[in-house]
Amino acid sequence: MRAFIFPGQGSQSVGMGSTLAAASPFAREVFQEVDEALGQHLSKLMAEGPEGDLMLTENAQPAIMANAIATLRVLEREGGVRLAEKADYVAGHSLGEYTALCAAGALDLATTARLLKLRGRAMQAAVPVGEGAMAAILGADRDKAQAIADAAAEGQVCTVANDNDPSQVVISGHREAVERAVPLAKEMGAKRAILLPVSAPFHCPLMQPAADAMAEALAGVTLQAPLVPVYANVTAAPVADPATITALLVEQVTGMVRWRESVLAMVAGGVHDFIELGGKVLAPMVKRTAPDAVATSVVTMDDIEALVKRL
Repeated sequence: MRAFIFPGQGSQSVGMGSTLAAASPFAREVFQEVDEALGQHLSKLMAEGPEGDLMLTENAQPAIMANAIATLRVLEREGGVRLAEKADYVAGHSLGEYTALCAAGALDLATTARLLKLRGRAMQAAVPVGEGAMAAILGADRDKAQAIADAAAEGQVCTVANDNDPSQVVISGHREAVERAVPLAKEMGAKRAILLPVSAPFHCPLMQPAADAMAEALAGVTLQAPLVPVYANVTAAPVADPATITALLVEQVTGMVRWRESVLAMVAGGVHDFIELGGKVLAPMVKRTAPDAVATSVVTMDDIEALVKRL
């Protein structure tokens, strides 16, 4: 069994999608459709920068999605590989869950782009700049990371945001609490902790205003049943019912990204082949979580051609 998986924030870089767009009209079509949906030249920003603008959450989220969908579109149109025939499940990390839903036909491309633009803006606006932070705790499992977060909280918000793999957990919350957690982490047995260069404390209770904004936005969107079930971040379980998917997308804004558990659940469900489209972040996490699984990152035309031969 096989899962197509889609990366989250942190996968963006200036130049993303450029070689794909140069090589394929189908990739260019995706970028043009996203540009038109957003009323901005996002593809130019992706190709040329400036990096500071691309890193803004409201730009990074639709850019990462567009790059992944362009990769899929080329795979489908030029490689003749249909997701519905080759994938048993889809999953995505944080914003990647929207990409997964778009890939599986639950959301159209223009709607996905607009939702992610709004999601990025809402997440940025939920907490004043400088008041929140995130840190990666390395060499600690989720229980240890949560213990570190609890010890650092001192009445403030500090909690596990992303359970990525057995060796990498991300915490999120008030800046002072997260900064206290960094030295505490080593004292409490983690290898080390690193503050992340993010503009807001994602996936923690401080994001409630953004969750409210997404609830309102999603209420105006009709989700179709996906072609294959999607593993939801907040439950680490497959879901195909549109109403349930919508509710989980709202919950996801403040909830933990249970990526490690999602991978283990997919493996337990029979998935042995994980294909990451449009990034090189999730495949290594999969390998650290499930060493016996096959995990491939597909970014370039060469990657796509190699995958077509394999499938």
